Amino acid sequence: MPHDPLAKHLSDSSSPALSSSPALSNRAEAVLALLRQTYPEARTELHYDNPFQLLVATVLSAQATDKSVNAATPALFAVYPDAAALAQARTEDVEVLIKTIGLYRNKAKNLVTLAGQLLTRHAGQVPNDFDAIVALAGAGRKTANVVLSNAYGYQAIAVDTHVGRLARRLGLSSNTNPDKVETDLQRLFPADQWVFLHHALILHGRRVCLARKPHCSGCVLSVVCPRVGVEKSD
Repeated sequence: MPHDPLAKHLSDSSSPALSSSPALSNRAEAVLALLRQTYPEARTELHYDNPFQLLVATVLSAQATDKSVNAATPALFAVYPDAAALAQARTEDVEVLIKTIGLYRNKAKNLVTLAGQLLTRHAGQVPNDFDAIVALAGAGRKTANVVLSNAYGYQAIAVDTHVGRLARRLGLSSNTNPDKVETDLQRLFPADQWVFLHHALILHGRRVCLARKPHCSGCVLSVVCPRVGVEKSD
């Protein structure tokens, strides 16, 4: 594997960290063990066959469900299978294919621009580089982390609304800023568990620890969760 493209982009430590303590370390260790037992095969639920499809699907997933993205992408990729095809698309034609996804007009515009950027900057390929991905239209830190971890096998923590919510409820972070949540989780968990961790937290957030009505009584993490019984969103 080449040098880690994420190494210089790990979330900085400029924000105050949670006070390190044996209790917090033990809780993090227990959370990881319970998630391992519950979601041993945790992985992204976005459907993709190659890095280009994953990049597009991840951009589409912002403020949208993976289910809605997976429902739209087969038709999108049938018409635009690669960056070269998508770069030539009319924005309004892309809109028709993704109109069931939130913010579809803006996302269609970004996807066409992104595809053009892949052609001019990276010979039509998705770069194996954090800065290069973040510089693409519609992409950001979470998108880069998702693509680099799932498509290229690098350890990263992609913080979405579920990961952030669970990190706070479990007392693993007190931050609301996703980058700072990422920093807190990086400090608490071994790097070789980061990809599994964010996938498992996402699954648990979707299935059990819901935003408005968490199912605390049936939650495997209830034994270590400081917010058991609190049934309100963060």
